[in-house]
Amino acid sequence: MTSTWTPPSAARRLQILQQVNSIAIVGASSNPARASYFVATYLLGSTRYRLYFVSPRETEILGHAVYPTLASLPEVPDIVDVFRRSSELPAVATEAVDTGAKVFWAQLGLHNDEAVQIAAGAGLEVVTDRCLKIEHARFAGGLHAAGFDTGVIDSRRRRLV
Repeated sequence: MTSTWTPPSAARRLQILQQVNSIAIVGASSNPARASYFVATYLLGSTRYRLYFVSPRETEILGHAVYPTLASLPEVPDIVDVFRRSSELPAVATEAVDTGAKVFWAQLGLHNDEAVQIAAGAGLEVVTDRCLKIEHARFAGGLHAAGFDTGVIDSRRRRLV
């Protein structure tokens, strides 16, 4: 990790999610087996955010247009949520800065010190190695603080009272 950047606390991540209105998913996929598709499905069905998909390989995902770059979006996204290899994060961070985004968010399992320096150095909030869907669901009461389901879906037969 970089010496000048500290990952945001849970309280700060909650504030970020409460304050933003639009999210661009970079590396979006129309493949239902991909994490980006699962996250997009959740965000479209469970949140108020305006969602944009960014991928040069797709034209439509879940009935929504797909844009080739962040610069081609109809508005500046508040969050740039990235589903790309860690080695590709610096280029996406640069694009997020150039576009004027407020938050650079690298999905679960993704971190790159150079990308953090680029984004944080330009004044963006930076979240890495966190799933935006998991964070939102946890704060909305859909997940336990440890990140697992609270028991809404259960194989045990429930007694009716």
